[in-house]
Amino acid sequence: MKTIIKSFIGAVAGTLLVLAIAFFFIKKHQPEKTHIIQTTQIQKIPVEQTSYTVAPQCTDFTKAAAKSVDAVVHIKTIIGVKPRYYDNFFGSLRNYFYGQPQEALIAFGSGVVISPNGYIVTNNHVVAGANKIIVTFNNKRQMVAKVIGTSPSTDLALIKVDAHHLPYLTYGNSDNLKVGQWVLAVGNPFNLTSTVTAGIVSAKARDIHILGGNSAIESFIQTDAAINPGNSGGALVNTKGQLVGINAAIASQTGAYEGYSFAIPVNLVRKVVNDLMNYGQIQRAYLGVQIRDINANFAKEKHLNDLNGVYVAGVVNDGAAKQAGIKPGDIIISINHHPVQNISQLMGILGQYSPGNTVSVSILHEGKEKTLEIKLRNRNGTTSLVKALKPFYDEALGAMLKTATAGDLENLNINHGLKVVSVKKGILQRGGISEGFIITEVNGREVNNKKQIDQALADNNSNTIKVSGVYPNGMRISFEYVP
Repeated sequence: MKTIIKSFIGAVAGTLLVLAIAFFFIKKHQPEKTHIIQTTQIQKIPVEQTSYTVAPQCTDFTKAAAKSVDAVVHIKTIIGVKPRYYDNFFGSLRNYFYGQPQEALIAFGSGVVISPNGYIVTNNHVVAGANKIIVTFNNKRQMVAKVIGTSPSTDLALIKVDAHHLPYLTYGNSDNLKVGQWVLAVGNPFNLTSTVTAGIVSAKARDIHILGGNSAIESFIQTDAAINPGNSGGALVNTKGQLVGINAAIASQTGAYEGYSFAIPVNLVRKVVNDLMNYGQIQRAYLGVQIRDINANFAKEKHLNDLNGVYVAGVVNDGAAKQAGIKPGDIIISINHHPVQNISQLMGILGQYSPGNTVSVSILHEGKEKTLEIKLRNRNGTTSLVKALKPFYDEALGAMLKTATAGDLENLNINHGLKVVSVKKGILQRGGISEGFIITEVNGREVNNKKQIDQALADNNSNTIKVSGVYPNGMRISFEYVP
């Protein structure tokens, strides 16, 4: 009987165990019912209601491109070159033996037509030292151009062709450009015809240290639009087809595009072009300060609370800044309400003004902000605008001459000289001197104007006339003429 009872109990327990396992197995594989539980204990994660503007997936560049390609030209420059020993050895007999020139370098670039009557802006490095400039339009028409003026400190040049009713680009406003904004680069890379590439503004007010010299203005627009050799001098335009910059350089380990391109802001271009048109040279404005950027180490050294602005290390005697009350140790934080965070920005802003213009300069003086009205001055400490002198003819030399412009002098790293505009029969022609040559000395005396050259020729104690100078390509020549 006990055995039967034990067997019965074991069977019941086994059955219950099987039923329990089956229940849990079926429960696990059945879809769970959804229960809505309302409770004040559970808080929803707050969601910010933001209105997003979807980036356009089909931005139309065709109108801007069509407007630009006909106003961007191909520039071919021919630069006469001869070995240095050739000039030193043969002197005035060079024409008799070999003729001139012996060799020529050919370079290519781009330019932008900015007026219907043939004014074209390009880079100074595209036309520097050129003996001949040939412009090819998008319709394959070719014309010879002449240089109106150059500005090595901004790497800009203005040239002109004798034409009318040309397609041209209108100026935009580079100050209004925003990082991330679409732009097009139009030019002639690798000696191809007009080519359009697209990108965005990557940064503004870049200083990449390519122009050299203390007076250089580097405040480039950085873009990732593809720019290659031959694009120099071409157009950077916005989606409206307005000119916002002149393409000038690329940052590359290979010499070809790697994602970093740089353009000169059009607001600076417009100022330089107007100066070259109206005065024949740049009317450069100066604050009269010695400045430096502020980094973390310098800020710690000077106990500065902010890294923004430009530190005034010194002021020029009788300069505009000193007269207005700026002192060493002050920090320039804005000019005409444009924030200034570094030297590149400051130079880019000042480059748009002329001597005599008044600007509003905000500074930090001993930790307190002050705003000063400052009348800018030229390099000589005055507010005068200096116009390039008209050419004059020197009968003894047989040449039309003019005082070299600031651009000519900067380009050759010289501080004075008379530029040869044209040559007729006379001493210079016999010496093989051609147009573009800059005379720096006559009979050992510096010459910079008509009065000085007349005195140098008149005070000569011998019949020998010695002329020294330099060609636009940097070649220096000195020769003596004996009647």
